[in-house]
Amino acid sequence: MARAENKTEAGGTAHMVAALAKALREQQGLTQPQLGEKLGYTAAAVSAMETCAQPASDQMLVKLEAAIGGGLGVFEEARRWMLLEKYPAQFKNYVLLEQRALTLSTYVTFVVHGLFQTEEYARALIGGGYPPLKDERVEELVEARLARRGLFDRDPTALIELIIEESALRRTIGGRGAMRGQLLHLAECARRRNVTVQVLPIGCGLDGEHAGCRGDMTFVATPAHEHLVYLEPQDESILISEPAKVTTYMHRYAKIRSQAMGPRESLGLIEQLAGELQ
Repeated sequence: MARAENKTEAGGTAHMVAALAKALREQQGLTQPQLGEKLGYTAAAVSAMETCAQPASDQMLVKLEAAIGGGLGVFEEARRWMLLEKYPAQFKNYVLLEQRALTLSTYVTFVVHGLFQTEEYARALIGGGYPPLKDERVEELVEARLARRGLFDRDPTALIELIIEESALRRTIGGRGAMRGQLLHLAECARRRNVTVQVLPIGCGLDGEHAGCRGDMTFVATPAHEHLVYLEPQDESILISEPAKVTTYMHRYAKIRSQAMGPRESLGLIEQLAGELQ
């Protein structure tokens, strides 16, 4: 929705796209209604894009590239950076690492990891958080979260590992239908050759040992073969690169993995829980 406050909230990429689109439109002798007709948008939508009252959506960027891009690829390149601007401030640096990771190993406790979330689950989770967000912002964050799933099919292939607490699989988010869809999607992800999903059983700790009691963590192996740990407690972003600390977290993660069910047993449990929600 076009809003006056968007003009000040819009990031640098949105303003650059707006200026470039206007310049190329005028260079090609097109009015806003004429460009709108080419794009399948109204003249008002073109005006809102050029003033950043409503920055270009991903779909509009694709159409701008085809209509006035002239083969330069600038609007196509802008898609990545426009998407990045939609992420929360504390997450932007990490998501660049995630996109380029050689391996990604994650342990989560309360909800399904964002990389594995369905649209319906993500919308319920983001929309139900606190403080409450405007509907437009919820949709932006959902779009940005779903875009992360491109990592699954990236070339070169990334190796992705998820260890998830059984309680997170039993916590119904967004209703039974949404949760069933989420579990089925997680099972589908688990069948990928570059993905391993393991469940930490709800009974872990009965014998006094629970290596994951200190919360979520993510390990990233970068193209430069650096090993980093990412933590996000209460919307804060912590990236750890100090080798001694990384080693401690890696040992803890290895212990968590040893306490988890195997991949095949984990997949069976996920499918069983999905079936119980029919």
